[in-house]
Parts: sequence; structure tokens; C-alpha cells
Amino acid sequence: MRLDDTTRAIFDAMSEGITLIDTEGRIVFANRAYREFLTKETGRDPGLMEGHLLRELRPGARLPEVLRTGRPILHAPRQESRDIYFVNMYPIWQNGVLAGGLSVVTFIQQAYDFRTELEAYEQRSRQVLRRINKANGARYTFADVVAQSPRSLEVKRLAQKIAATDATVLLESESGTGKELYAQAIHNASPRSRAVFAAINCANFNTSMLESELFGYVEGAFTGAKKGGKIGLLEAASGGTLFLDEISEMDLSLQSRLLRVLQERKVRPVGGVQEIDVDLRVIAACNADLPAYVEAGKFRKDLYYRLSTVPIRIPPLRERAEDIPLLADAILLELTRKLKHEITLLPAAQECLCAHSWPGNVRELRNVLEFAAYLSPDGVISPAALPHSLLSDGTAELTLPQRVRRFEKEEIEKALLRNGRDLAGKKKTAQQLGISLASLYNKLGFQP
Repeated sequence: MRLDDTTRAIFDAMSEGITLIDTEGRIVFANRAYREFLTKETGRDPGLMEGHLLRELRPGARLPEVLRTGRPILHAPRQESRDIYFVNMYPIWQNGVLAGGLSVVTFIQQAYDFRTELEAYEQRSRQVLRRINKANGARYTFADVVAQSPRSLEVKRLAQKIAATDATVLLESESGTGKELYAQAIHNASPRSRAVFAAINCANFNTSMLESELFGYVEGAFTGAKKGGKIGLLEAASGGTLFLDEISEMDLSLQSRLLRVLQERKVRPVGGVQEIDVDLRVIAACNADLPAYVEAGKFRKDLYYRLSTVPIRIPPLRERAEDIPLLADAILLELTRKLKHEITLLPAAQECLCAHSWPGNVRELRNVLEFAAYLSPDGVISPAALPHSLLSDGTAELTLPQRVRRFEKEEIEKALLRNGRDLAGKKKTAQQLGISLASLYNKLGFQP
């Protein structure tokens, strides 16, 4: 078995290591890649290999085995020193007669290096996920969802029921009603609770920035792209939940890409060619009228139907006034921890809160109570500490005698908070204020 010069040149041009042996196991040809490999492995120049028995140079060689059996050996993995490779070995037949053997060594050091790089990338990804969880982790559960009114209780029960499924949820409500609170509670009550909860407000980014945040990008995808690329939230949240707030503000082109992710469960980063499998639950939210957006051509109808598998409408605060006292108590407890002294609310101030229409919903209630807490050094919030917009709901129209009676009642309530509401506390309060116990009862509007 002989090779002409052209065949030898072709084999020498290959990056795979090529070795041919005759039926006696002697080397007929070894190309340049194989000779360089052998030199590196043995630390010496093998010199002219042709004519030598293969097993003299490579005692563990399996190519002679192919001569004995007449059958190929495929994908045999080998590792010597630092080189990792696999070998395919074939018998060579000429006119039905065994003429020798051929081995093809494929070096996969590059693949090994890529694997190492991939593991480092995955480690970076895990660090990203930990940062996402720390920054956007789902802190709230259904225990934090205040629901006293029948409408609130109905919505809470529906959300708790749907949390156990993997359905896509669309939270529809006015701004400030607590949509992210519900999203976090649904995540924490779901089978995905131990995985990532990532949130993004679509209204906070322009189209290209939002695309990068959601889909990520590969290195060199555009001018200014970070070295190594960036993992997108759709990939980062795989296994967990992605909360898309203000989904109505997403550009139509991105809506199309998001729809494909929801349908195919695959993400392709900006500038990338390969798709990445993702498994995530999407909870979307908006305070806009999405059906009206669909009619106006500002929102894709197919995406709307995909997102609204389970639509949940959180009622505005004006439709659940029964929840206001409980919400106020929860907020005051947070303020007590924040300001490091007890913050309480006088009944008259609570009446003002319950009478307000709350166009800003729970967010407005929180801001009002924080404002009032800073104006109440003693920690007792009276109507006087509330913004004028709340007092204009009725308090400002009181007559002077009515205002005097309200002021007296507030002062008595403050003293009772300090002294206690039992008989001894009431007596002490009356004494401090310089009135009789009967007058105290009269000014509070009840009988002893």
C-alpha cells in the first residue's frame, strides 16, 4: 500500500492526525498533524515513522486491533497529557482483501477550552441571577395582600387559585393599586417560588434598550456592546417568573418578538444566531385599556390574547373603602419601623382617609401617611397633619364650633393613647386636661 505525492500533500494539509498501517502493523504514512502531536506527547522527535511498527511508538495503539477483527472502532475517546482527542479507526479493504488500517485523530482541545469558557460564562450567569434575585426578589406573599372588602377578597382568592398553575397572568388596574405586590405573591405561591423573580417596567426604556434588557446581546452586536455580551431577563428568569409592568408601552416590533418567545419558548439575543431554550412564567401588568390599544393598532391582538390567559382586575381603592383602615395599619407599622418610634392614627384622621376618593390608590395612601408622620413629632397623626386635599373632602366646611369639638376630641384621643383607655386612664386624662370625667365622656360622644 503506497501513497502518491498528491495524496500525501492532501493528508498533510489536514488538521486531523492521519496514520496508515499495513497488515503487519507497520506505519505506511503519518501526516504532519500526527507527527507534531506525537512529538509533543513523547517529548522527542519520532523521526521517520514509516516502516516502524505502530506499537513500538504507541504501545497502547488500538489500530492493530482493527486489523485483527476487520471491524472499525469509532469515537474512541483518549486523553494523554493535556490533549483530549477521539479516534476513528477503519480497516482498509482492496478487492475484498484486508490491506491495512487507517486512524483519524480529531483533536478537541479547542472544544475543551470552549467548555471551560462556557462554564465560566454559566458561573457569571449565576452571579447575575443572584444579583437579580437580590435586587428584584419577590418579598411579598399573599399574607401581605390586604383584603377586607368582598371585591378584594374575590380577587385575592382568584390570584391564589391561579398561582398554583403555570398560566400567564395579566394584571389590569389603575396605577398604584399594588400590581407588583400581586405579581410577587403569585410567584411566591407558585411551584416556581424557589427560582428567579425578575421585574422590568417597559415604560422606563426606549425600544432598543428594552430589547437589550429583555433579550440580551452577544459581543459585538452593536457599538458600545459590552465584551462578552449580556444575558437578557428572558433568559435570566428561565425557571422562574418575569414580571412585565406597563406592557402596553412596549413597541410593536418587540411585541412580535415577545409573542414568539411565549409561543416557542426560545430566545435569540440581539446579534446572535443561536436560539436559547427558556422556561419561564410571564406576569404582565398595565393601567391602560389594552382592548382599546388593540383597536387602535397600538397593541397586537394575538399577544393580548396570549397574555390575558387569566386576566385579574385589582379594584381601585375607592371601590374597596373597607380595606383603608387595614391598609393604613399596615403602612403605619412600616413607618414605625422606619422612623423608629410608634406612629398611630386618630379616629378622626381615619375618617378623613375613608372619605377620600384616592385617585392615586394605595400609593397615594402611603405617601399621605408618610407625609403626615413627618408632621407629627409625637407620632399621633391627627386630621391637621393630613394634606389639605384630604381635608377639602369635607373637613374644611365644618363650622367653628364643629372644628372646636373635633380639636378637643383629637386632644383627648392623644392623651388616651398615652394613658390607656381603661377607667384609670380616662381619669388621668381628664385630670391632665383640666376637665371632669363626665365632660371627657361627653366630648368623646359616648356614655361611661
